[in-house]
Amino acid sequence: MKTVHVIGGGLAGSEAAWQLATSGISVILHEMRPLRQTEAHSGPGLAELVCSNSLRSDDADYNAVGLLHEEMRRAGSLILAQADRHKVPAGGALAVDREAFSQGVEESLAAHPLVTIERGEIDSLPPEDWESVIVATGPLTSPALADAVRTLTGEASLSFFDAIAPIVHKHSIDFSKAWFQSRYDKGTGTDYINLPMTREQYGAFIDELLAGEKHMPKDWEGTPYFEGCLPIEVMAERGRETLAYGPMKPVGLTNPHDPAVKPYAIVQLRQDNRLGTLYNLVGFQTKLKHSEQVRIFRQIPGLENAEFARLGGMHRNTFLNSPRLLDPVLRLRSRPQLRFAGQITGCEGYVESAAVGLMAGRFTAAEAADRTPVRPPPTTAMGALLDHITGGAAVETFQPMNVNFGLFPEPDDDRDERGRRLKGRERKKLYSARARRDLAPWLAAEGLNP
Repeated sequence: MKTVHVIGGGLAGSEAAWQLATSGISVILHEMRPLRQTEAHSGPGLAELVCSNSLRSDDADYNAVGLLHEEMRRAGSLILAQADRHKVPAGGALAVDREAFSQGVEESLAAHPLVTIERGEIDSLPPEDWESVIVATGPLTSPALADAVRTLTGEASLSFFDAIAPIVHKHSIDFSKAWFQSRYDKGTGTDYINLPMTREQYGAFIDELLAGEKHMPKDWEGTPYFEGCLPIEVMAERGRETLAYGPMKPVGLTNPHDPAVKPYAIVQLRQDNRLGTLYNLVGFQTKLKHSEQVRIFRQIPGLENAEFARLGGMHRNTFLNSPRLLDPVLRLRSRPQLRFAGQITGCEGYVESAAVGLMAGRFTAAEAADRTPVRPPPTTAMGALLDHITGGAAVETFQPMNVNFGLFPEPDDDRDERGRRLKGRERKKLYSARARRDLAPWLAAEGLNP
């Protein structure tokens, strides 16, 4: 039986390997860490989460990423199964204990009889005798392999900065100033820690962010940021009130220490591990130097004595111009035995990366079994995302994209019983209901329980 090689043991590669193995296909999963590390990873584990520990909203009715969660669960996703197993409180979001999650993914793959994990860098294009390959090296693809792909495709890779938020130890937070509460009291009520700021404190904080010394490697200059993961100081540069209307907005929260006074801004910290001992600063991705992070973030009320388990950082992400280079089932047009998956294809986000890995695994498994790969319908979250990166986006302006209802085809009937066009939440629910209905035949065709 044909063996498939999967290069990259992140979310996409791990999911692709799992889908292949559970389809009865032998797979070798290649991961270069720990023999070669990246700018962002801290350990050798498969499916390591390097930025937030949140897989974002788990609302499958009104949020496109929540709908994507549901579709992946129904398709037998390893990533979603381990996320559910190792989730931590996060209101309406799905957040995980990152170390337990990574360990669970790796143990599952290592225990499967059709999976072989090989540690070592693939620093060039795969050899010709590898008949079927999924490249899932992610946004941190090693320079040697990225150059090889660039040479093969004739395309200059597009790149953008990504930034990592700091993590603090809960015991070092001053709870005479902080309190537990989720916005609008969603979740258990203890999912987030809140730190209030007055107008004066907020203004001083913005001044420090703007003046703080930052990392600016010269070889990365001119690389655009991804809008969904902007460094906090870049947001501050766009206007002094940007943060107060963004990640630090004070809505849906009441300070129990002084309920009569509404904070001007609020810093939220989200639980980062199951034990509840670590919390990350929500929206605080940063390129500040480490010493500046400690100095500036300790000026936030409640963090005066903060102990940091991890400081923020930044790295460069690399991705293909997929609408030009990939065919409808993620194969490289110029060399079809190579299939790409995950963030290197230009999807953005943990869940989206894993979803593309899931589809790449199933497409490859179909080919290995001499079947024609079948794409999920474009009316589903997986299908809409796939459509975008394989042709729905403009080649000239292609940029990474999270899944959202704007990628879905317009519904044939979007009016209520009075003939009024559905909008807002009701329109989103219409998209979700249609996706569930349309996904079932695809799951059945794939031999999955619809």
